[in-house]
Amino acid sequence: MLSGITITCFAASYTITLLLEISRLFFRVSVRMAVMVGFMLAGLFTHTVHLYYQATRVTSGGVPLSDWYDWCLLAAWVLAAVYLSLLLRRPQASSGLFILPLILILIAIAYVARGLEPFPRSEAIDRWGMLHGISLLLGTIVVMLGFAAGVMYLIQSYRLKHKMPSRQGLKLPSLELLQSINEQALLYSSGLLALGVISGIIINWVKHQNEGDYLPWTDPVVWSSGILFLWVVIASIFEFFYKPARQGRKVAYLTVASFSFLCLVLAVVLFGPSQHASDRDASLPEPSSQAVSSRAYLAASRQTMASLSFSLGDEGGEQP
Repeated sequence: MLSGITITCFAASYTITLLLEISRLFFRVSVRMAVMVGFMLAGLFTHTVHLYYQATRVTSGGVPLSDWYDWCLLAAWVLAAVYLSLLLRRPQASSGLFILPLILILIAIAYVARGLEPFPRSEAIDRWGMLHGISLLLGTIVVMLGFAAGVMYLIQSYRLKHKMPSRQGLKLPSLELLQSINEQALLYSSGLLALGVISGIIINWVKHQNEGDYLPWTDPVVWSSGILFLWVVIASIFEFFYKPARQGRKVAYLTVASFSFLCLVLAVVLFGPSQHASDRDASLPEPSSQAVSSRAYLAASRQTMASLSFSLGDEGGEQP
């Protein structure tokens, strides 16, 4: 039953949500927000199911979600998830007027591009690898920024609570700004780490299916990255549903704890018995015998030409 979900299902849900967003400009309805959230949840659910079945339909040796149709739908899914988060966190903001049209445009592009040939296998793996690396890099940066904001919040809060005068040259941002930065850091880091972990799983699964050089699922980098991602997701959910966690020092403690988990993962990557760091060196091709012989031939040719030039120079010098 779920395998029959088409692009029309979630496109219709997003379209209805956009119409409800537009109606907010003209009149008020008490149940409208609940209806909007319901249609967005339905759209995201059917959207997710559709992408899942797209990923399971790959042929032997193929790469999941590796054509323009899938990539446009993936981008639309990310935007839809961001909009739903904003809708729940900032229900009074009319962000859907600007985000929902972008989602529908991506879905329309995907519909037009549904007949195009998928990316070649090597190119598809390279694209997923690029997404994997960039997502984890940005997620790491956001976690570190959240840690810095959390430490500044704790210092500023302690200073104000004990009525300590600020030292000359040490002026920190306001608590309101630091609290907002901490909240956004938790939200964005969970999304970026999710992209990084999911793309890494896809790459490893493809390599495992083709009996290539894949990373064991028990590798320390795999399970430590999973722990970091799980912690960030749990912290974000806790911060979202438990309103006192959004205020005071609790959100700062969450970002500091996220940084501690990040340090654990980096320590495992750098010093742990992992194959992750050595995979790249092992996958580099060794020079072929033809390349070695070509280099030897060029070196011998250069040596012969140098000897010939030297002998010709000697003969020229003996002439009167």
